Amino acid sequence: MTAADGQAGAPTDERTGDHRTTPLRVALLGCGVVGTEVVRLLTTQADDLAARTGARLELVGIAVRDTATPRDAVVDAELLTTDAEELVTRADVVIEVVGGIEPARSLLLRAIEHGASVVTANKALLAQDGPTLYAAADAAGVDVYFEAAVAGAIPIVRPVRESLAGDRVRRVLGIVNGTTNYVLDRMTSEGLDLDQAVKEAQALGYAEADPTADVEGFDAAAKAAILASLAFHTRVSIDDVDREGISAITVDDVAWAERTGYVIKLLAIAERRDEGVQVRVHPALVPLAHPLAGVRGAFNAVFVEAEAAGELMFYGRGAGGAPTASAVLGDVVSAARHRVLGGKGPVESSYADLPVLPASSARTRYQVRLDVQDRPGVLAQVAALLADHGVSIEAVRQAPAPLGPDGGDGLARLIITTHEASEESLAATVAAITGHEAVRRVLSVLRVEGV
Repeated sequence: MTAADGQAGAPTDERTGDHRTTPLRVALLGCGVVGTEVVRLLTTQADDLAARTGARLELVGIAVRDTATPRDAVVDAELLTTDAEELVTRADVVIEVVGGIEPARSLLLRAIEHGASVVTANKALLAQDGPTLYAAADAAGVDVYFEAAVAGAIPIVRPVRESLAGDRVRRVLGIVNGTTNYVLDRMTSEGLDLDQAVKEAQALGYAEADPTADVEGFDAAAKAAILASLAFHTRVSIDDVDREGISAITVDDVAWAERTGYVIKLLAIAERRDEGVQVRVHPALVPLAHPLAGVRGAFNAVFVEAEAAGELMFYGRGAGGAPTASAVLGDVVSAARHRVLGGKGPVESSYADLPVLPASSARTRYQVRLDVQDRPGVLAQVAALLADHGVSIEAVRQAPAPLGPDGGDGLARLIITTHEASEESLAATVAAITGHEAVRRVLSVLRVEGV
């Protein structure tokens, strides 16, 4: 068929020059902030998307809970439906931005069963039960894409899964939750306490009415599990991730971090060791000279260390309707091109099947801040306690303990930075220090990363 013979305006097959006159049917599950932006991009960039995929993308339905809910004018009310199960059976590509485990899992499996490729931003589902989706899609010969599930618009899934497929990734270190980064940044720059910073984030739309998933690290843990699975070719679920949020971080912690040359960030860390894989999420002290220390506001950044490629950093907006929709549409184009031109996207790679190590096996540096009696010999006694548990000291800073409700007279503040030690050794050390008669209180124990 020549251009003259084809339908006017129809896209051209890049391999043959032929026009494809049958559009690809796209179904959308969810029409919140991200879903609305997906509709906007599908509508406003229709011609460009057709040229890139080789077929027009026709939005055939949008599944929502309530069709009467007021929506942006870009959303055609005639496309709205509450029957998501029927909708997914008549689509070539299904986009899921509903979130949660159910009904998202059942709907995506139903879509795959009926021959649709799927694009999802659902980090919770992938971190808990991604292998079920991957196996179903592989058996059906369709694609599963999920770039938007980790770090919003930042292209990190594709580089780890494809660009670094010929390399060995040793470590992934990242700020993957924009809400907590915004909160910690405001605590650092403006001296706000945690509650004040969270309320500010909620007012700006960065945090949900219930910020638990962000503040307690659940969101970051899901993303860490996904990245670890991709980087180390091993199935890692959210249950394998050692998780600690930022709810215990105080203004005093932030101030002392700055005084000692660090900034506090909530980090997702996945490491490959000789004995297996260790994955964790927790607040950490990052040296001011490290690239992650300069990531401000609600931005995200992921630092990847690979044997051949060396150090790579991916930075950008990690959340928001438009950035996330951008990542979704990138996946839609990939899936659609395969429908038109043939071929298939990458499948799950879990061949390494490395052991997932317990939290107690993690090794890192620590900074311990404590108030002790200000008398000769106390520092030596504390140092001896660390040595008894195999923890060596890198640096010690001493200052008068600030006056407060418990009083500061007769007390000194010690800030002890250790060399690398195991979580198990450090926990035993802190327990011993806490019980020592010269120690008034242990104020904080923070890991040091990026050194």
